[in-house]
Amino acid sequence: MSDETQAAIDYAEVMRRLPHRYPFLLVDKAEDFVPATSIVGIKNVSHNEPFFPGHFPIDPVMPGVLIVEAMAQTGALLMSKTLEVAVADKVIMFMSIDGVRFRKPARPGDQLKMHVHVTRARGDAYKFRGETFIDGKLAAEAEFMAMVVTVDQPAA
Repeated sequence: MSDETQAAIDYAEVMRRLPHRYPFLLVDKAEDFVPATSIVGIKNVSHNEPFFPGHFPIDPVMPGVLIVEAMAQTGALLMSKTLEVAVADKVIMFMSIDGVRFRKPARPGDQLKMHVHVTRARGDAYKFRGETFIDGKLAAEAEFMAMVVTVDQPAA
């Protein structure tokens, strides 16, 4: 398998690695994966997104908190692949967020490229810096943390 093949994460692998599903799965695929270091998540924003009828009907804008969530999911994807986290009994939880800035609105037809870099890693906890770009322009940025948590299984 070539380095280029290993660096790409297709939709099927995203579905295996993240527990999120429609309408809350906000990463379509990823590229430039470097274990424990960085990843670029991709989200294609469609007119069919469930939030657009209410945010806003005349001038649709993707809510900023969902752009931050897309960055967090991209970080979780990096963690899942780096640490080989099994979604059956583990979940990657968002712990904190700092320094959020929104620079450009995301609208139907845009493609979000979430550049997420690890700034610190200790065991099952990672700190990230994320920047989301639209057409090469910075749209949002944030620092955030996540950690792997064991899922409580209900008694049989």
